[in-house]
Parts: sequence; C-alpha cells; structure tokens
Amino acid sequence: MAELPTAELEEKTAAVRGLLAQATAQHGRLVYANSLGAEAMVLTDIIWTHLPQIDVFSIDTGRLPEETYELLERLQRRYQRTLRVVYPDAAALERLVAGQGVNGFYGSIAARLECCRVRKVEPFRRAIAGFAGWITGVRRDQSAGRANGRAIEWDAEHGLHKISPLLDWSEEDVWRYIRRHRLPYNALHDRQFPSIGCSPCTRAIQPGESRRAGRWWWERAGSRECGLHPLPASTVPVRGASVTALPAPA
Repeated sequence: MAELPTAELEEKTAAVRGLLAQATAQHGRLVYANSLGAEAMVLTDIIWTHLPQIDVFSIDTGRLPEETYELLERLQRRYQRTLRVVYPDAAALERLVAGQGVNGFYGSIAARLECCRVRKVEPFRRAIAGFAGWITGVRRDQSAGRANGRAIEWDAEHGLHKISPLLDWSEEDVWRYIRRHRLPYNALHDRQFPSIGCSPCTRAIQPGESRRAGRWWWERAGSRECGLHPLPASTVPVRGASVTALPAPA
C-alpha cells in the first residue's frame, strides 16, 4: 500500500478541523457520538487535541467486547480526559430481556432493531439532548446507505444537525492517520474485525467480504444499521435461522 504523502494527509486533517470549527460557529454546541471504532480514533484525536469545546460521549450497550473496554481505558489515559459513557435505561432493558430473551435479537429484524433501540438509540437520544448538532464518523464507502450523505445535513429523525467530517476519507486514510499519530485502537481490528459493535452482533469478516459484513452478520445487507443512521425504506427479511441455529455469542 502506497503511503499517503504527509501534505495530503495534513490537508485532509485540516479540512476536518475546519468543518468542525465551521459547524460550531454556525450551529453552536456540538457533541461527538464516539463509536470507539477506527474512525473514532481519528476524530477523538482531532477533537480532544484541537477542539476541546466539543463534547464527546460513548454508549455502553452492556454487550460490548472486552477489547472495547480496554480501548476506552487506554484513550482516557492517553488524553488524561474522562469520556462520558451513557448506558441503557435499566427498566427498559429488563423489559426487553423479559420479552425477547437474552439473545432474542437473532429471531427477526424487528427484534434486533428493538434491542438496538433500547441499548443504543434511546441512550443516544438522551446523550444528544440540548445540543445543536451531533458528529459521526461515517464514511461514504462503508455502505450504499451512507454513500449519499452530506458533510452537514439536517437530521430530521433526531431534530438537530448531523456532521460527518470523514465522509470522503477512505479506510486507508483512517489507518494512515492512526499509524502516523500512533493512536490506540481496538485490538479486534487486527483480527479481521473492521467494524465493531456489540459482541454477539459482530464477527470477523472472511476474504472477499465487504468491510461491514461482520455487523449483524445473519441479516441481509439492506437492514444492517442500528437506527442512528437511516435504514432503507424497506428492509430485507432476516435469513431463516433460529437462535439455536446460530453460534453462541462470545
């Protein structure tokens, strides 16, 4: 892989800083929803180093891999800052598990989206309350649904602006930034996990698979979002597989 020239990477980085500064000036208080993925390492470094007025939070769904918790600790030690962690509502989580079982999300798209709603979407809504815009690390080449995004757009679903400063970055850009700045990252990335979410809903990808094939891997590609980013108008049904036919989650 040819190394991106330093000047070109610096230009891309400066553009991210400029976009975030512009969004702050135009819209007011911004918050970054930190996924703790590779893109998040880039944005965390840029925000905590150059734009500390931007708030940052992450969501602990209760089903994250241990490697993600280890990364969270490493981040906080490196920057000497505490990352705000938001959790699901305990009563809602109890109702979810009582209604669909511990791993009921494998049964249907509706069950999986309800699990995502309780564990991720509802905590997200609480975390962004009072802010004028939220920042995401999505990139165009991650999925067809994300390819048409704009750097700054109105998020009607959540009622605030959505800022995506890495939209035009490639995966190679992200990793060159991480290496150049010697940033910490999730150890699962070295085990063929390019996209990491909850442990039972994430697996390593196989050669030739798309980079997001390991997320909600038992579903067809059209439904593989959690609800924070738009789903297609009609999602494709889950492949016929029961909970017992699936491997036990880690």
